[in-house]
Amino acid sequence: MKIVIITGGSRGIGASAARLCAREGMGVILTYNSNPACAEAVVAGIEADGGKAAALKLDVADTSVFLAFRDAVGAALKTHWGREDFDGLVNNAGYGVFNPIATVTEAEFDGLFAVHLKGPFFLTQTLPPLMANGGHIVNVASATTRVATAGVAPYASFKGGLEVLTRYMAKEFGHRGIRANSIAPGAIRTDLGGGLDDEFEAMLAGQTALGRVGEPDDVGGAIAGLFSDHNRWVNAQSIEIAGGYII
Repeated sequence: MKIVIITGGSRGIGASAARLCAREGMGVILTYNSNPACAEAVVAGIEADGGKAAALKLDVADTSVFLAFRDAVGAALKTHWGREDFDGLVNNAGYGVFNPIATVTEAEFDGLFAVHLKGPFFLTQTLPPLMANGGHIVNVASATTRVATAGVAPYASFKGGLEVLTRYMAKEFGHRGIRANSIAPGAIRTDLGGGLDDEFEAMLAGQTALGRVGEPDDVGGAIAGLFSDHNRWVNAQSIEIAGGYII
């Protein structure tokens, strides 16, 4: 059984990825920051479907806790699966602050940087001693790295940095057979940045070739699929999961 760690797995895309990875027979360690009840609900749903999962607290913005988190992962692996290593890491945790460049504060900038680029960098630096050879890292970026949308400059810039970092991860971990890919979701129905109202959703749907916004499972399924052995030769890529957004 493959075991994957999914940061920000208590809601949205992360929760979908957790459920769909479990449905494909994987064990799941999902993380949450401020909502343990939501995380436990995802775990309970996975277990009700016959899967196995665990939830661990992690603030991706706080690199000082990463070594303790690695210890917690090691304990969870032994307790739930009788293993000392895991097979996949999904750097998914995130949030949005959507303001034009002229009004972005330094605190907002630093907060987005800590979660979307610094956190994934140092978490991925910390966890490989527990990652099995032949593992896979999936970084969740954004279609806003390709299409400039007013109000998302810091968020998109750090997601773009994450795409670049993905290629370096593939290069530097390749000697262990570890792959690294990023995915770039488009407009997805989640509560990121406050969610979608009817008018905003209609506008986004009209900019998407398939005529609708995406659902979390559209992205969660793609993440689960990347862990399949059928995709074992996909490496160092950025894959847009956006239904044909602004093409």
